[in-house]
Amino acid sequence: MNETMIEHTAKAYDRELETLGRKIAEMGGIAEKMLSDSIDALIELDEALGRATAAVDPRLDALQREVEEAAVQIIAKRQPMAIDLREIIGAIRISADLERVGDLAKNIARRAVKLAGERRLPRAMVGLRHMGEVACLHLKEVLDAYSKRDIEAAREVWLRDRELDDLNDSVFRDLLTFMMEDPRNIGFCTHLLFCSKNIERAGDHATNIAETVHYVVTGGTLPVERPKGGEDNDSGGARA
Repeated sequence: MNETMIEHTAKAYDRELETLGRKIAEMGGIAEKMLSDSIDALIELDEALGRATAAVDPRLDALQREVEEAAVQIIAKRQPMAIDLREIIGAIRISADLERVGDLAKNIARRAVKLAGERRLPRAMVGLRHMGEVACLHLKEVLDAYSKRDIEAAREVWLRDRELDDLNDSVFRDLLTFMMEDPRNIGFCTHLLFCSKNIERAGDHATNIAETVHYVVTGGTLPVERPKGGEDNDSGGARA
């Protein structure tokens, strides 16, 4: 293979990796907006926003398939090693986590649609709003960490995973209290319990992405045991 051919192959390879990176960036933007919009729809009981948010999910699913297909083709054609291979594996992992965030946001959005005609319970929304803000912040920060390959910023998100666990426990207790105070709150609060868990799980996927950033940059892994809060300590280092 002459020099010109080698240079052409290297440029083609770089373009393939750049395309993969752009798809992950697009997925990240969609997942962030879906999560934020789904929580807004829930807090405001905005049926139109809930429907619009859920309708975006197929685009995220399609992008994940595109990332996986492109990654497999790159591995088959280029047989990458070391950092390049980690970059590609990282893209596959992160695309899967972002797709799951989209699914969780879709679930929240659909519950917002169901609750739109229900009587409101403003007190029940306070903790959920805060949980949503924290989860959205974690996702934004970890995606920024990935774009910059910043392992310290990624580790900060990983360490703050317990924050959402503790908030989820607090929301759970509050919602049980509201249900005991008035049985008419049971149906409404049950939906909110599922939403709270979905938000907490979205945070878990942000933590997964933090672990992947560390792997891509260093080739190593963070400790098996994640820092967990509350009583939910049996999930350990399992990926969400």
